[in-house]
Amino acid sequence: MAEIIDSGGGGGKGKHQKKRAKKHGARIDMTPMVDLGFLLLTFFVLTSQFSKPKTMEITMPVIPKDTSLQMKIEDQTALTLLLTDKQEKVYYYYGKFKPDASIIKQTNYSKDGIRKLLLERNKDVIDKVQALKEQLMKHQIADTTYKRKAMEARGDKEATFVIIKADDKAKYKNIIDIFDELSINNVDKKALVDMSPAEKKMLEFFK
Repeated sequence: MAEIIDSGGGGGKGKHQKKRAKKHGARIDMTPMVDLGFLLLTFFVLTSQFSKPKTMEITMPVIPKDTSLQMKIEDQTALTLLLTDKQEKVYYYYGKFKPDASIIKQTNYSKDGIRKLLLERNKDVIDKVQALKEQLMKHQIADTTYKRKAMEARGDKEATFVIIKADDKAKYKNIIDIFDELSINNVDKKALVDMSPAEKKMLEFFK
């Protein structure tokens, strides 16, 4: 609020002297503005939402005791990724593991490595999902229809099934990076299992 201060200016006492007008000084009281600033600050602090840490939930499947109920993975769709303590390397092979016949190859975590591998391996599913997304953007199909058909495309029997195997020395970050790449390349059929002793022995040739 503004406060008027009387400066106490005076006129002359003589009979013929002219009287001067009293001068008034103005001063702005900033106290209410400071109070208002603190009230606004308190309001925004109490009503704002802080960012919550993001976590990835991995639901591990329950293996049925009845072997007839277990999922059978075709050799032409299976891709196994082997993760070790080497952060920059990913080892992989196709189909069922055969110690005398399987060929283990290596790649890395870059876009020209594991991402390119998954892109080429799962190209048919990626193309189907992309076509559905274009139809959704053009309002040719509903959102619920897009989600249903996209899920069916990812779960098709011809879609790539990725098996992730990590030893005891594998980094947790590497496993998260692999799951991120699977999500980017529309790979829904995946499993996280233990590495067999035969596979660990095969990896010793790369050390």
